[in-house]
Amino acid sequence: MSSRPVSPRASGDSANSVSSAVLTGAAMGLGALVTGLILWSPYLVFGYRSPSIHLVLDTVDACVALLVAYLVHGRFVRGGRSQDLLLTQGLVLLAVAGFGLTYAVQALSGTQGGTVDVWLPLTVRVVGALLIGAAALQDFERQVKPAWRRWAVVGPAAVVASAFLAFFAARSKLPVALDGTYFPMSAQHPVLSGHPLLLVAQGVSGFCFLFASIAFTLKSLRHGDQLLRWLGPACALAAFSRVNYMLFPSLYTDWLYAGDVLRTGCYLVLLVGAGRELGQYWTARATAAVLEDRRRLARELHDGVSQELVYIRAESHSIPSSVCARERIISASDRALDESRAAVQALGRSSEEPLGFVLHRAARELAERFQVDLEVDLDDSIQVPEEQQHALMRITREAVSNAVRHGEARRVCVQLGRTSKQRSLVIQDDGRGFDVAMAFESGTGYGLVSMRERARGLPGSFDLTAERGAGSRMTVTW
Repeated sequence: MSSRPVSPRASGDSANSVSSAVLTGAAMGLGALVTGLILWSPYLVFGYRSPSIHLVLDTVDACVALLVAYLVHGRFVRGGRSQDLLLTQGLVLLAVAGFGLTYAVQALSGTQGGTVDVWLPLTVRVVGALLIGAAALQDFERQVKPAWRRWAVVGPAAVVASAFLAFFAARSKLPVALDGTYFPMSAQHPVLSGHPLLLVAQGVSGFCFLFASIAFTLKSLRHGDQLLRWLGPACALAAFSRVNYMLFPSLYTDWLYAGDVLRTGCYLVLLVGAGRELGQYWTARATAAVLEDRRRLARELHDGVSQELVYIRAESHSIPSSVCARERIISASDRALDESRAAVQALGRSSEEPLGFVLHRAARELAERFQVDLEVDLDDSIQVPEEQQHALMRITREAVSNAVRHGEARRVCVQLGRTSKQRSLVIQDDGRGFDVAMAFESGTGYGLVSMRERARGLPGSFDLTAERGAGSRMTVTW
């Protein structure tokens, strides 16, 4: 018995992979277009003083960041991947920095405007961007020790508390990061009036987000993960928002500039990704529940009906040979047992198994039971829907069973291959052969009719040739 090994199929489909690259490219193009128009177009004037809208955007962005962080934390709890841990921590820090941290510091007495109220949220955002960049560097399947799982929440809290204590203790010595009292009425010319460290920090954050955008997109191409698919374009928009904040640092003022719009766009894309991830999660849960129920039915069928059929078949052999119905009863028991075993396999197998693996297993089980030689030549790259896979598996079982029982074959060959336009399943044996036309016309060849109907339902064609003393050859083409 010989066969080629069945290779596992990569997860994720090509359509989603292409979309991931297109989405990230579109986000980068949009960010570059908006930034270019703001800088060089004399007709686009963008700059509005609106404290209320600025506060609303900060709050919305922070709420979305917390929602996505909660979702990613759920992924981390289930899988324990280091990438999800770092993503959770980074998103929590970005959310905390946007949840009125600037306004909370301003309410403290003894702090000069433009110092702690700017440096503290800036530091928290930079650390958050660094963590997201570090998450993009992690291997997709790398896991952390269970002891590290508590750091999903403890880590961000420690960063915020340490930064707050450090900046508040040094509040009298901190330089003014940004003078928010003056901003031009438009964004036609970069402000660049902040402290150099402020500009450097925004540049570092932008680089981290740009790197994360590319890395997450490449991972999505390999793994087909829904959240990674949307993290790429979201980080691309975040990168260009940091570029705009470096040119027009409105993040710590009451002014609304292009960077604020791009940042909100980043979180809206993350919200879409969160929705797709939730949909994928519940679909997977429903699929797992169906598979578990099918496995339960398979166990019940195997332990109940199949065992009773085995008993009936064994008892049938005790019927005297002179009884005419003996061979018919034994033959009926064999067919019923084959049907029950086929049902158990259909219920218990995974829908992700390759076609070649399913056909090989079905043919091997019959070959071992009837002690015949089996040769297989299977193209493992052929993929078919679950309905076609089930039909082809039943055709294979019926063809091998007929070859052994009625044709008394000692060798059966199963081939699965493809041409430029079609795929084909060929089952050939060295049995005694039979008259194909007579078998169809007599009405006794119900198994042949069943195979032909299943082949036509693929849709496909069914061809059977046989010669007395020279075996038979069945070909299904679809």
